[in-house]
Amino acid sequence: MKILVINSGSSSVKYELCNVDDEICIAQGQIEAIGTAGTIIEHKQGTKTTKSPIVSKDYTDAINEILKILTLPENNLIRNKNEIKAVGHRFVHGGNYFDEPILVNEDTKKKLEQCYDFAPIHTPHHLKGIQAIEAILPGIPQVVVFDTAFHKTIPEYAYLYALPYRFYRQLSIRKYGFHGLSHQYITERLPKIVKIPAGKLKIINCHLGSGASITAILHGKSVETSMGFTPLEGLIMGTRSGDIDPAIPLHLMSRESLNLGDVKALLNKQSGLLGISGISSDMKTIIEKAEEGNKRAILAIDMFCYRIKKYISSYIGVLNGCDYIVFTASIGERSPLIRKKILTDMDSLGIIIDDKKNSECIRCEAEISDKKSKIKVFVIPTNEAIVIARHTKKLLERISKNSI
Repeated sequence: MKILVINSGSSSVKYELCNVDDEICIAQGQIEAIGTAGTIIEHKQGTKTTKSPIVSKDYTDAINEILKILTLPENNLIRNKNEIKAVGHRFVHGGNYFDEPILVNEDTKKKLEQCYDFAPIHTPHHLKGIQAIEAILPGIPQVVVFDTAFHKTIPEYAYLYALPYRFYRQLSIRKYGFHGLSHQYITERLPKIVKIPAGKLKIINCHLGSGASITAILHGKSVETSMGFTPLEGLIMGTRSGDIDPAIPLHLMSRESLNLGDVKALLNKQSGLLGISGISSDMKTIIEKAEEGNKRAILAIDMFCYRIKKYISSYIGVLNGCDYIVFTASIGERSPLIRKKILTDMDSLGIIIDDKKNSECIRCEAEISDKKSKIKVFVIPTNEAIVIARHTKKLLERISKNSI
């Protein structure tokens, strides 16, 4: 069964074509700069990557271009668009409305619009992707899968903020958590590797990319996570500040004459690794500069790793012990230096990494802990698209079964 997975952004569409029966993604890519003269499509298939300029004024044009490249005879993926049996969409935020995948219909779309306030940068564009599919592939089943849903099991005492309770009751202000698709993938993949059921494991998963979050997973369920009401809370990220004293924005608004929009841009787009280093939001670039002796690059790395070390330590307490720590996403999968700096001097907690295993592991699926380590450490590349495809298939099968 071939399922097309779509992630529509503010001016981009990412896609993956998944053969969900074989649990593989057979092609992927993205279209950037939709609506501009510089629109390009990047298509990856196996070890081959191609980039081509295209004309795409909107999301409908963009998805038409995706279908064109997927049906090219030389790519040998699908003969025609009818081979795609369903489309799964990633939605960043389901608010208090959605904590399970849902089939798209008119009622669903109306409810999705009510989630705009939770993620105004993302949600309207997700909906445009759905509308484009409706125009191009009328009648094809579409399923929405929510990044926040995996964290629905976090207990009330952990997801509430110490604000007047009416803000939760009236405005749904609470911790939601994000990167749920990635955290769920690791929760399902690790037990298969170590051959122990998820229901018997205590896992701390570190999703470290330009956006970064850590989740404490107890017996297969999320019980705590670092991101909160928005993806701004928690770790230091590429351009996001992560945790700060909430009085700081008020102080800056007073002293620097900043307005609400200025502060929002400052915390989300000008802070994090970029703000500290003054060089880049990209960890690879920062590491290169640190190796050249750039002090602010070194500081950015030290701060990034220290914050993660604090979260891991606290989550060991939350879980009352830990069996496995996993690193995933771009930084977590590709940077032995970052993994080593995070876990150095944690032997008193039972964490010891094997330097050789760690240094050799770049985007591989492997254990990197020393044989003496009580808590085992793994690197596992994430696969959010296959999680979306699985959810899409399962929901459609359930609907079909119930209709018999």
